[in-house]
Amino acid sequence: MNRTFLLILVLIALGLAIYNVTILDFSNLFEGDSLIACIGIMASLCAIVLLLIFNTSRKISDKIKKH
Repeated sequence: MNRTFLLILVLIALGLAIYNVTILDFSNLFEGDSLIACIGIMASLCAIVLLLIFNTSRKISDKIKKH
């Protein structure tokens, strides 16, 4: 997976998180559509963290292979 594709995936996940923030009803966070939006935000943030961990592990692997 090259860097451009990884960046595109992170931007898509960030866009989904931002979209879900617009759906939130702050007076009733854990009811109806707001609950689904909260789950979507958490899933998007988890995807971003996993992609960044994957990128870091790939960089470490490349450095190990060079030595």
